[in-house]
Amino acid sequence: MFLNLINDRRSIRKFKDKPVEKEKINTLIEAALRSPSSRSINPLKFIVIDDKILLEKLSKAKPHGAGFLKEAALGILVCGDASKSDVWIEDASIASVFIHLAAHDLGLGSCWIQIRKRDYNDSKTAETYIKELLNLTQDTILVESIIAIGYPDETKKGHAKDSLQFHKVSFNT
Repeated sequence: MFLNLINDRRSIRKFKDKPVEKEKINTLIEAALRSPSSRSINPLKFIVIDDKILLEKLSKAKPHGAGFLKEAALGILVCGDASKSDVWIEDASIASVFIHLAAHDLGLGSCWIQIRKRDYNDSKTAETYIKELLNLTQDTILVESIIAIGYPDETKKGHAKDSLQFHKVSFNT
């Protein structure tokens, strides 16, 4: 089942105007909380946003690659506490992927929006914009990504096996 999931999952940027049921949101949260964490420190925080006004404001967090969030039913901010773990970025990335896979398994579409190391404009980072918008005042809580989620309004085939970059794999050297 896992191999079918990763064969079929694609990033979805067009969503139907349909809310995601509470049970499915709870399953997504559980998937995020079940993601592996280095040394079981679990430095992550998740903020689930389903308010359309906030989603639209968050869609402006960076000039490119976030606009589709305003059409999503929800966004999940994946944050880490840098004071608790030196590998919070890796933990947050793994949790983001768990959210993607769970969303696909639930019949939902999703797309990663990179926030860390991205700019809102010439004088402000995307992360600063988001922290101000959501009143996240703790300096050690950092935003890795937002996962846009909703019912897909586009269909994409999985990547063909012959399109995979097998030339980037080596064995024993």
